[in-house]
Amino acid sequence: MEFSEGSNKSLMDKETCCNNNNGVTIRTAQNMSSSFMRKKSDPILVSTIRFRILRELLANLQEVILGTKLAVLFPAIPLAIVADFYKFGRPWIFALSLLGLTPLAERVSFLTEQIAYFTGPTVGGLLNATCGNATELIIALFALYRNKIHVLKYSLMGSILSNLLLVLGTSLLCGGLANLKREQRYDRKQADVNSGLLLLGLLCHMLPLMFKYAVKPETGVSIAEYTLELSRASSVVMLVAYIGYIVFQLKTHRQIFDSQEEVEDEDEEKAVIGFWSGFSWLVGMTLIIALLSEYVVGTIEAASETWGISISFISIILIPIVGNAAEHAGAIIFAFKNKLDISLGVALGSATQISMFAVPLCVVVGWIMRIKMDLDFNLLETGCLALTILVVAFTLQDGTSHYMKGVVLCLCYAAISACFFVHKIPAPLGK
Repeated sequence: MEFSEGSNKSLMDKETCCNNNNGVTIRTAQNMSSSFMRKKSDPILVSTIRFRILRELLANLQEVILGTKLAVLFPAIPLAIVADFYKFGRPWIFALSLLGLTPLAERVSFLTEQIAYFTGPTVGGLLNATCGNATELIIALFALYRNKIHVLKYSLMGSILSNLLLVLGTSLLCGGLANLKREQRYDRKQADVNSGLLLLGLLCHMLPLMFKYAVKPETGVSIAEYTLELSRASSVVMLVAYIGYIVFQLKTHRQIFDSQEEVEDEDEEKAVIGFWSGFSWLVGMTLIIALLSEYVVGTIEAASETWGISISFISIILIPIVGNAAEHAGAIIFAFKNKLDISLGVALGSATQISMFAVPLCVVVGWIMRIKMDLDFNLLETGCLALTILVVAFTLQDGTSHYMKGVVLCLCYAAISACFFVHKIPAPLGK
């Protein structure tokens, strides 16, 4: 616990050092979008407490637990644990776990930003590159551990579709309506880089699918085995490409992404908790996310049967919306303020991270665990992904925006949602 008056000077010195490293403290679009869900705390409330350790503890609790507008959802976490302990209805456990994941996802973004003030922009950028979608990744890894490959693939696919269509669509729609008399422009370079990586990821997804339909069963070739090997090789290529993207973003061409780091409020540039406090909170919240993710994966079938909704709809539509609600809301608010570069950074950056990092990482981890996780997402799901990426690429090609572009993307998402709402075939993906 390092929150005290005496540490302010050293905290400011470290912050200045970080700022001077590359001219600006790293703040990604995901961090900035989540910042709209935060509340400023009043240090006077805890400064009157006599005991230093207690004062620091309460100050940290005030910043981490009460420092978000989503703090009202934190009671869902103990309720989910109690519901599991006393064997309440499994759909209740699923619903409470989803609600509890919402503020945790926003707090992880906040904590990684706080740690970045002390580690510098490069390490901070790497933290955001790996923890930006921690909720979806942990849910996917638990689904992999339980060998629920269909839940894993559905949830990752849903996160990509949600970011590209729902988040980006609502941002363009709301931003266009709020700025009818102003021209909305954004930097095409950032969109081109992310679109290229998404197309590369799409190619790697399509190769196993095309191989499965190209090879005839009577040839004697083990289609499943070769599809698995092709998926693993493609996943290695995707991870290498993502590492290149991180170097491109943080080092060689960082100026392309500098527009995401504009901050209006000077106070947001200051760390409010110490390094070890932030690290301890980050570890603790990651463990809680892991626990709730295990609840979600273990009860999703029961929730599907009770509610009469397909697993595909819950995984592709509901989980991504709830898991990233704070980040999505922030992207829309930035679009209202005519800062589309940040909104695009949230939507495209998160989609790229899931497609080029989370998906191949699950394949490689499954390879290590000897679980047959591949990139064959089946024809319907891969087709939706392909059409989504193409529609988004065409939508963003001219560098300007208006509300009709948002209407098109939102309607595409509604059509895909309706498709998976009626698609109740329980067969696992890629089988």
